[in-house]
Amino acid sequence: MSLLDHPTICSRYFFPRASELADAFFVPVEGAHLACAWFRRHPDAPTILHFHGNGEIVGDYLGDIAEAMLGLGVDVCFAEYRGYGASSGSPTLLSLLQDAEAILRALALPPEQVIVFGRSIGSLPAIHLASCVPALGGLILESGIADLLERLLVRVHPEKDLGCSEQDLAAQVALHFNHQDKLSRYHGPFLALHTLHDHLIHWTHAQRNHDWVASSLKEIVLFEAGDHNSILPYNWHKYWRTIRKFLQNTHAL
Repeated sequence: MSLLDHPTICSRYFFPRASELADAFFVPVEGAHLACAWFRRHPDAPTILHFHGNGEIVGDYLGDIAEAMLGLGVDVCFAEYRGYGASSGSPTLLSLLQDAEAILRALALPPEQVIVFGRSIGSLPAIHLASCVPALGGLILESGIADLLERLLVRVHPEKDLGCSEQDLAAQVALHFNHQDKLSRYHGPFLALHTLHDHLIHWTHAQRNHDWVASSLKEIVLFEAGDHNSILPYNWHKYWRTIRKFLQNTHAL
């Protein structure tokens, strides 16, 4: 077992909730199945593959948010994590990466027709996919993480909780979650959304991710209103206008 999949890290970083999901798009992964929600309304349009935060489930995005995304003229697949919603299994940091690859394969779409969207912890699988599939049609990060080690050290003490040194933990993070290296492989369209008053993930994470992306088609938008969990409701209209403009500029919608 990888140090990053230690039970203490998992229990302090993931907050799954069980919930039914009608018409789920099930994706089989090793030892589990993922209950995603795929809405296909626009033939031949790009699809947003969305990865949510660690305290959310796919069901939280159904209704107004799903309709707002579909209203942009794209299809959308809300990806689910192990143990969340109607999915089986238990979530781990490394399974996020492996399962993201499985979900992308299950969509069976040309990569240029997929815009990957990662919110908060969802930025981990989103950045991973951008590094593995640099031909993706776009990458959007909302309240994304640049330095996972920084976030882990807020919640765990390596020696006391994990029985390892901080250097050991840093080495594992660098091996699997080196976002500077991963984003340097991505040359496609990129958009970072963050609030200046994010109390969990400082806005400088967005700046670092933006700077690391190896693309000339990149933008960072920092909102004055809201915090980590209220960035969308406090900036509803500007938020969707920003994404619509990004999609229009990069996909001729």
